[in-house]
Amino acid sequence: MNTQSTPVHIHLWHRDFWLMAMANLLLSVAVYILIPVLPHWLMLTENFSPLDVGISMGAFGVGLFLLGSFTSFMVQHYRRNMACVWFVLLMAASLGGLYWLDSQKALFCEMPLILLQRLAMGATFGIAQMILTSTLIIDTCESFQRTEANHSAAWFGRFALSIGPMAGVILDRLSGFNAVILTSIGCTLTAVILILMVHFPFRTPEERISIVSLDRFFLPQGWPLFVNLVLITFVVGMLLSTGLDELFYAMMMVGFLLALLAQRFVFRDAELKSEVVSGLVLTGAALLMMLTRQQSIVAFASPMFIGLGLGVIGSRFLLFFIKLSRHCQRGTSQSTFMLGWESGIALGLGMGYAVCYGHTDRLLEVSLAVTILALLLYNFLTHKWFLAHKNR
Repeated sequence: MNTQSTPVHIHLWHRDFWLMAMANLLLSVAVYILIPVLPHWLMLTENFSPLDVGISMGAFGVGLFLLGSFTSFMVQHYRRNMACVWFVLLMAASLGGLYWLDSQKALFCEMPLILLQRLAMGATFGIAQMILTSTLIIDTCESFQRTEANHSAAWFGRFALSIGPMAGVILDRLSGFNAVILTSIGCTLTAVILILMVHFPFRTPEERISIVSLDRFFLPQGWPLFVNLVLITFVVGMLLSTGLDELFYAMMMVGFLLALLAQRFVFRDAELKSEVVSGLVLTGAALLMMLTRQQSIVAFASPMFIGLGLGVIGSRFLLFFIKLSRHCQRGTSQSTFMLGWESGIALGLGMGYAVCYGHTDRLLEVSLAVTILALLLYNFLTHKWFLAHKNR
């Protein structure tokens, strides 16, 4: 059998790695905390249409790609930790702009301003994440621990997908939209402090650095994996546009925890294809339950299945990107995975509000169809392509 597992090194979990992993968690929470509350604020307070909201949420995904080609230049020309810090601060500033728009009570909140804010937030978050995951996190560990470091740090960002929206729902109910924005800003500023607490030695800049480059940005040879990943996270984004409550996100977290256990005990010696196939089957089963069943158990089981499926799929696809990369392309593979993950969610959110808002059954049917498409694409094309092109 073609199997693959990730070893565990206890020495990886030292102070600097913990600080970087927590910075990754907080940076992701700062984005995901807005998912359940920003669209409602735009529609109920600012009188945006569902189409406008969908375009605004999707604009974040476009923003992710705007500054990525400058990542290598920023890392090599400036101190890499300070480059990350400045972009996180710019992300905090874009959130501050959203807070200011809310304080104006609809006097200046027009569609172009919201689009600009979402594009700026996506651009600054994207390049900050690229620097953090492609450079800073792996710089805190030994070379033989880097695959495990990538794998483990990514789980902190994955947990944010349940922690962030759950916190947003609760804070919005208790204290309003302003509290959500301030918490998001607080997460970014705390992430800055954590990054500054780690010492990164100065590196002499390389000569003839290209200002625009695909290095640490996008892995062209990984496009089939990228497309398949976007389809999978698109389904998640569609679901997140349906106005879910905190129970859904709490059970999704349970599913993530089960995915960690499953990776260690269920899929440890399983065939390489089994994780992604099992994850997509679990996701499809969850969608079918939500579409055809009304029992109370569905509210617990379906989000748990989604968390379990997404957890094992995300971990395996990340390792696929790493195995696909050539020498010195590890950072590029991390950024490509992040772009596929985040842009798929943003695209799903945008389509959910713009096309399926108020029609939950239609949304679930589309999500199920996309899940089946992703499963067929992976099983018959992507997996075979990966085996033929992997480099590690």
